[in-house]
Order: sequence, then structure tokens, then C-alpha cells
Amino acid sequence: MTETLAERAVAVLTCGDGRAKTALAHQHAAAWRAARATDTPMPIGQATPPARPARPEKPDLLDPREVPRRRTGSPMGRIALLHALAHIELNAVDLHWDIIARFTDHPMPLGFYDDWVKAADEEAKHFNLLCDVLEAMGSFYGALPAHAFMWQAAEDTAEDLMGRLAVVPMVLEARGLDVTPDMITLFERHKETAALAALRTIYAEEVGHVAYGSKWFNWLCGRDGLDPKDAFHALVRKYFHGTLKPPFNEEKRAEAGLPPDFYWPLVDAKLQK
Repeated sequence: MTETLAERAVAVLTCGDGRAKTALAHQHAAAWRAARATDTPMPIGQATPPARPARPEKPDLLDPREVPRRRTGSPMGRIALLHALAHIELNAVDLHWDIIARFTDHPMPLGFYDDWVKAADEEAKHFNLLCDVLEAMGSFYGALPAHAFMWQAAEDTAEDLMGRLAVVPMVLEARGLDVTPDMITLFERHKETAALAALRTIYAEEVGHVAYGSKWFNWLCGRDGLDPKDAFHALVRKYFHGTLKPPFNEEKRAEAGLPPDFYWPLVDAKLQK
């Protein structure tokens, strides 16, 4: 029997080693694209994803408040920043394969799967780019503690596809668009060219991931006769355990399909002054 896309997604989610996980992600993304180029696309199928993806023994996962602060003026501080980014990218690999496997009971166009397979494939590339940079700097992924905040969003929205789209790509990944330009400036200042190249690649491609979230969120709202802005506000207030903080990268957010009236009303009034 032909292996389904959902089964392939679960294979990624249940692989604990970061490099092996991303190798599987690349392999399954290539198989999906190859099948889509024929008259017999790969079946979506159904599978049962784990509540939490498999993870390597390291890094140790701490409460976000317990993760040491990064002082990016020093080489070790910049290593810590890159390590934190690598951890986010590995979570993103799992988040995108999880949305493929978890919501197969929601009939979606094949384009939905095209987009999230592509995003997952790119997140795997981002993780490996950052691992390569860390290793060139004398460190490695797992050398420092990290936190599990991103996967909390996946658990909270495990039964709500629209909630998942609102919180993960449209809030968490959109935040990456806000903060990455300053990181690029930091590594430019220190002339760390390998890190800079990785960050520029990530920044360019993350716009597309936020856009996929916005695209399919709006598609679902249109199908169900919902106002996208009102639905987004309600779902973020329900599921997001944090606050949206300016400054926002309004240009890149708009490019990704997120207008200011989606996110500014969710900012604490004290921060809007």
C-alpha cells in the first residue's frame, strides 16, 4: 500500500534526532512534490500524531522564565541566540508536519498540503543552517537549555485548525518577522557572515510561512461565513498565552497578508502609547 502523507508526517514527528528528523522532512517533502507532478498524487490518508513530538535528550527544556538571558555583545551570547533560533526552527518543523497529520478530518484542498509541506521543508533547511553555524562557532544544538513555549501552542490548538493557524503562523511566526531585522543588524555589526547568510535566508522564507497561515485562515473564514478579523481576535485571546508587543514589522506583515487591524487591537493599551 502506498504510504500516505499523514503517515509520513507522523514518521517525522516520531523521530527524535534533530538532523535525522530534518533529513526525513526533506525526503518526504521531495516525495510529495514528485507525486504531485504526476497524475497520481500521494494520498493524504489519516494517522495519529503524537501529543508531543520526539525530541533529542538535549537540550534541557526549562520554563521560559528560567532560560538564561542572552547578552549578545559577546560571542557566547550570540551563540546562545543562534541556539534559541535553532530550537524554534526544530519546533517549526514539527508544527508544520503536525498540522498536516492532525487535521485530516477537515477536508482541505491539495494546495493546503502543498503549502505546509513546503514550509516544513524550509524549516528543516533553516534548522540545519543554524546547526552548521553553531558547529562552526564551536558549539552545537543541545549545548544550551531551551524552552517548550512553542509546543504549548500546538497542544492548546490540537482540536482547532483555525486556532492553530491563528496562533502559530499568524502570531508566533509573525513575531519572527518583527525581530529578525535587528538580529541581522547584530551579526552584520560583528561581521559573522555565516550566521548572517542563514538569518537572511530564514527572514526571506518566513514571510511565506506567515502568508500560508493567513491564506488558509481567510479561506476557512470564507467557507464558514466568518469575519476573519473578528475570528482572529477571538482565537488569539482564547489560545495565546502572552501579549502582542510592538514594534511590528508592518511592511512584512502586510506582505504576508496581516493588516494592522488584525494585531494592533490585541496589544495592551499601555503599550500602544
